[in-house]
Amino acid sequence: MMKDAKYFIDKIGMLPHPEGGFYKETYRSTNEIANAEGNLRSISTPINFLLENNNKSHFHKIKSDELWFHHEGETLEILSIQNGELIRIFLGNNLENGEVLHTTIPANIWFASRMKNYQGFGLVSCTVAPGFDFADFEMAKKNELANEFPHLKDIIEEMTLE
Repeated sequence: MMKDAKYFIDKIGMLPHPEGGFYKETYRSTNEIANAEGNLRSISTPINFLLENNNKSHFHKIKSDELWFHHEGETLEILSIQNGELIRIFLGNNLENGEVLHTTIPANIWFASRMKNYQGFGLVSCTVAPGFDFADFEMAKKNELANEFPHLKDIIEEMTLE
């Protein structure tokens, strides 16, 4: 049986994510730790995350590191802005072509993701430590991000909602 995006969305029970794509939280540690701002958070929170075809995870940032692991499907392209430069990471299983099975996005970094060729689907898991809390989540505002990084205007235009 050929497994497609709908198969994983249904079997895992995924819901639309505010940044784009689909997700399902799979664990939330009952142990807590203070984040950099002194707020208590679960030690770790992983999710399953799926993008399909032209779905995008729009530019956003969180106040914790986020580890990404490729599981199934096509290659995802993760875009981040670090030190004013656009960084592209290809999360997939074609290691000979520079793809990686795992990557980490540092805390407080603007990042987004999309399907490398805008076709197929990619199923990954993302683990946030200290754990994810929507109070630590910020969606990028197109005009503000473009003003801060005018040399990245085209990709910001494509990968932000407002």
